Parts: sequence; C-alpha cells; structure tokens
Amino acid sequence: MKYSRFPLKTLLLSSILFIPVIVNAKVTEFELENGLKLLIKEDHRAPIVVTQVWYKVGGSYEHDGITGISHALEHMMFKGTEKFPDGEFSRIISKNGGSDNAFTGPDYTAYFQTLEKSRLEISFKLEADRMRYLTLPKKEFIKEIEVVKEERRWRTEDKPQSYAYEVAMATAFQTSPYRYPVVGWMQDLDNMTIEDLSAWYQKWYAPNNATLVIAGDVNPDEVFTLAKKYFGPLPKGESIIVKTLDEVKQKGEKRVTIKRPAELSYLMMLYKTPVLKPGSEKQENYNWEPYALEVLAGILDGGSSARIASRLVRGSEIAAGASAGYRMVSRLDNLFIMSGTPSKGKTVEELEAALRNEIIDLQSNLVTKEELQRVKAQVISSDVYEKDSVFYQGMILGTLETVGLSWRFADIYVESVKAVTAEQVMEVAKKYLVDDRLTVAELEPLPIVEQSRYQQGGR
Repeated sequence: MKYSRFPLKTLLLSSILFIPVIVNAKVTEFELENGLKLLIKEDHRAPIVVTQVWYKVGGSYEHDGITGISHALEHMMFKGTEKFPDGEFSRIISKNGGSDNAFTGPDYTAYFQTLEKSRLEISFKLEADRMRYLTLPKKEFIKEIEVVKEERRWRTEDKPQSYAYEVAMATAFQTSPYRYPVVGWMQDLDNMTIEDLSAWYQKWYAPNNATLVIAGDVNPDEVFTLAKKYFGPLPKGESIIVKTLDEVKQKGEKRVTIKRPAELSYLMMLYKTPVLKPGSEKQENYNWEPYALEVLAGILDGGSSARIASRLVRGSEIAAGASAGYRMVSRLDNLFIMSGTPSKGKTVEELEAALRNEIIDLQSNLVTKEELQRVKAQVISSDVYEKDSVFYQGMILGTLETVGLSWRFADIYVESVKAVTAEQVMEVAKKYLVDDRLTVAELEPLPIVEQSRYQQGGR
C-alpha cells in the first residue's frame, strides 16, 4: 500500500490534564489522564463523522502458539458487554443510520463507525464500554473461533496465491514476527482457549494502549468533552514494554516452491527493505531512502505507462500480470515485493529473468526525467484525492500513530517524494534489490482435482 498523506503528531501534556496543540489546519490532539490519545481531523464538507479506535496490537505482537489471537479477539469484540449484549453494538449503530466494522493487521487492530455528526456520542458510549468491559462468553467463543477458522480456509487455504504469499512471508522472515499470518496458523486456532483470549484482552485493550481518531464535521473542544465523559473514567492498563525482535541479517538468497492445486503459476520476489523510522521526519535525522524506494515502486508499477505494464505485460508479453509494491509505513522493517503470473506459453523462470533484468536496468541506468515527473505527479494527485475521503484521513492518522511514527510525516511526504533524484533511485536499487536480501517463492500448480484434500486437511 502506498501512503501519500500523513497527519502530524505533536503532544504537550500539562501536569493537570492536557494542553491541546493545533498542529496543522483543522487537526488537533489531546490526551486524557488515563493515557488515551485523541486525534481530531476537522472536515466540514459533509455532516458526517468517522470514529476509529486503534489498539497497538496485531499479528506482529504475537508468538508461536497464539498466532491469530489478535484477529480472533477482534471478532469477539462484537459479542457484547453487560450493558450491550451480543449484537447490540451493530444494531444500535445501524438504527442510527451508521455503519461499523473492524480490521486487524500486523501492527494494529482498529474499530470504526461512520455516522451523522450528531450521533457521535453514541459511538463513544459503545466503544468506551467494550474497551474494558467485554464479557467474553465461552459459548460465543466456541462458535466464533470456528468462523475464524473458516475465514482462514476461505481466504488463504482455498486461494493458491494467498497461500503462497503466506509461505513466502514465513520463508523470507526468520526472526521478525511478520512471518506470522494475521489470521493465525490453523494449529494455533485449534488450540486457542477463551482464557487465552481473556488474557490478551486484559493486557492490550486499555486506554493507554489506544488512539481515538475522529474525522469529519466536528468541533475539537466538543469532541474532547465527550471523550472525557465516556473514556475518561476507564481504568488505565499496566504499562507494556514491547520487546522488538529485529530480523537477523540474511546471508544468501532463499527459495521456496509451493505446490498447490491451481490454474496458473505464480512468482514472488521479496526483498528486505527499511521503512520510515521515528525521528527521521526531523531535518537532522532525515532519511531519504524510503522515499526513493517509494518512487522506485512507482517507476516499475505506477500505471499503464510504468515499466512492468509497458515492457513485460504489453511489450514482451512475458507476464499476464505483474506488480511491484513497497510498504514504507510499518512498525518493523518490511519488504519490497515484485510478483506476477507468466503469460501462456511462458515460464516462471522467464518471468523471473525479465523482472531481474528490470532491476539490473535500474541499478545500471538512471531513470528518465519523464518517469520521475510521472511518479511525482501521481503522488500529488493521489494526495488530493485522498483528502476527499474522511475515513482515509482518519486512517492515516491512526496508522502513523499506532506504528510509532510522528504525524509530521504527513507534512513532508509529498515534498520528500518530489525531492527524490534519479541517482537516489539507482542507489537504493543497488543497495536493497540484491540477492542477499531476496526470497524467491514459486507457486507450482497441481491439478485442480486434488484440491479437496487440501480443503479438508487445512494447514
């Protein structure tokens, strides 16, 4: 995913309660005494408000034996409290003309609602209650964990490319927790208990481990008053020290072949790359490499005129489809991924050779002025487009805060991308797109008739 607009982070607390700091036009931050952060983005174009509660916990916080527990807990967050029993949360939101949902990622779990602006208090009342007072009934867990396991079968085990991606991640990362699938390994889901879930909830779901993001047609002072009323009384959780397990240095190319019932072959080339780091938005710590990698991804796969589409899909017709992507915003170092399916009559080996040739070209020759201008124009237009989505404005706030970055990356993203030079693109290609950082994963299709035993057996 490419992020093109990042909000800001500046917070000064008084010894009594808070000091609000307006860090950008229509962006305000508060913090409650119990540690809950509020990020408020005003957008008065429509009478709606988006509420998002972000918890600093996800798949990368897990360990062997409990993988998938953050996602399983997300499901159980809709199973009720004493005040609002199972099903009441979504029913009340719907009754008030709103919508709600949630998602779990490697670095966070988030819950959100979209409502007419006068209904904001309803959202706060519901979210505050389930932040600390879930009932977690065992009978509901027994049913819901089967839903989670079915979700794993449907989204991963029955989809060859998704299954191959999961294996590729587990191969590329040796010590980083990004090797775990967010949905969890099936064996861990089979062995998960309600006691495991309750302990996870008690540890991570607390105001001092959460960020409340509000975006839309709101007044910051009124939002703060409501937040203080509903979230302020919640007890603070224990302080959590997260031990960061960095990925060990890779020493040589890795390869893995995944045999799975499928119609088409599939290739992935995963290169270990750095991401934005806290503090690097400051001039004295500025790091241009992630922005150069972002531009490099755009050179390869930034529309129909990009190199992959023009050279490999339409030109040589080696690829039926191919892509390149880089995640520059995550809690830990991540990956630059190139992937694709060979055209009919072409092989995975030919596709890999073609992708490698594109990398060699980037390492040997400066990209053109026209290519740089195209990518930078896309960044600017994307930035403008994203401002049209109130939800996305909130999501950028929540993502940055939850992975530990400063809001100030919002201000410098566009200018940092515009400042990238052809020489810098070449430099990061030479430094990071090398075999000692590479994992190659190939999906080798098996006849579809064999699929039933995979569906039945799981992982």
